[in-house]
Amino acid sequence: MPFAGRPQPDPEAEVVPGVRWGRPEWVPSAAFWADMVSRACEQSDGFVNHDGSLQEEVGFCLLGGYGITAEVNHAVHDRLLEEGLFVPGRRPSEREIETLLLQPVRLHGRPVRYRFPHQRARRLSVALRMIEDDPPPTGEALAFRRHLMRIPGIGPKTASWIARNWLGSDEVAILDIHIIRAGVLMGLFDRSMRLPRDYETLERRFLEFCGALGARPSLLDAVMWRAMRNIGRGPV
Repeated sequence: MPFAGRPQPDPEAEVVPGVRWGRPEWVPSAAFWADMVSRACEQSDGFVNHDGSLQEEVGFCLLGGYGITAEVNHAVHDRLLEEGLFVPGRRPSEREIETLLLQPVRLHGRPVRYRFPHQRARRLSVALRMIEDDPPPTGEALAFRRHLMRIPGIGPKTASWIARNWLGSDEVAILDIHIIRAGVLMGLFDRSMRLPRDYETLERRFLEFCGALGARPSLLDAVMWRAMRNIGRGPV
């Protein structure tokens, strides 16, 4: 495990250029993340999908993202899964998907409506058809991601999300708002950088940081996402 049982670096030492080590109690310093990831494990903290189909994973990641909470994403995805829409060869129509997305899901005893039923129904129908007509290559994560990015509505973050979950790859990073906030706060990311324009530059910095900590990017990404989500929003 990263830094477990090892002497801690000087708090002022740089882990990577521009990022001080800090202390484990300093949130969200490099030392804090090293401590957090040393306590994590793939089985309970990771998101790699060892059992589902590529159709299920594409569906999950396209239904989630900006403006959709993890709880709503899981509930809506479970509904479509139960209806058999992700069975290979099923090729559901936009109307079939939209009908299910328009129905509220129940969370904590109350009905909640999915925010983007029309847009995501259209994107998901097209995506499920395209991955069956022209399956992405699974031998190399970056080629897999590039292939997925040809699908309308799938940009670098969503394609990386699918690649991480489906392939268990450590060659990509899922840079959502929670990871960006953490990176900006500890000096890993420059405030002037923007997504999706600077995705690859930010990704290289994140992977360099993971290497310096000795942490798997797929696991550190998941740990950071969960921690920053729990910490809540704040000024960046």
